Amino acid sequence: MKATALLTFLVLALPLSAQNEAPPAKPDAAAEPQLMPNQKAFLNLPEESRKEFIKHLGEANRIFQQKRIFETLEELDKATKIFVDSPEIHNLRGSCYVEMRAFDKALAEFNKAIDLSKDNPSIEFNIGEVLFVTKEWQKALDVFEKVLKALPENNIALSRLVEFKILLCKKKLGKKDEVTIMAEKYDFLDDSPYYYYANAALAYEDNDLVKAEEWLARAGRIFQDPNVLAPWQDTLVEFGYIKSFYGDDPAATATE
Repeated sequence: MKATALLTFLVLALPLSAQNEAPPAKPDAAAEPQLMPNQKAFLNLPEESRKEFIKHLGEANRIFQQKRIFETLEELDKATKIFVDSPEIHNLRGSCYVEMRAFDKALAEFNKAIDLSKDNPSIEFNIGEVLFVTKEWQKALDVFEKVLKALPENNIALSRLVEFKILLCKKKLGKKDEVTIMAEKYDFLDDSPYYYYANAALAYEDNDLVKAEEWLARAGRIFQDPNVLAPWQDTLVEFGYIKSFYGDDPAATATE
């Protein structure tokens, strides 16, 4: 299976360190945060159940990072038996299905997660990523534009990656003028690989493979950490500019 730039952020409604602490003195009612029904339900669980849930969820996230997908699903099932209405569970289970290339199942899980954690940019990104991989360009564009507006200004790494995906969506949708403007938005002084990958994408579109490879090589010399470049490289694979090591992915190209 080819890689994706999928985010696997946990979206816990409350910090784990605070979930089992004694509640603070009750503040003014007008200043109290409005909890979702599922958040209230979780806080009403017995303390031991909450601790057990957090343990299984934490273990699921840990082993997911090691790509032990089936073991991750087993831990998520254990957590689900304790508390079912958890956006974290659906988000991580959806991430597992993406790794398995089961995109319909992944999207269904991410939609369940967003129902439980409205306007969460991490989950919204995952939804957009599935739409991107399955070539739903307009839908992916709409989601990524929403995510971009929700991201904090100081999150340059993710913001630039989302903008790059927006550029590619617009390219597929024939918005050439907008693509040109976006490609010139940042220069080599930017703290992200955007400048190099945007130019590489333009070169690929012109079938100038040598030029495209030159732009990618420049990015590699400037950003030497493979972890920084991986989601950008994966995006070009998902888009189809770079051949996946595993070959064509029928699941991803069926709707193109």
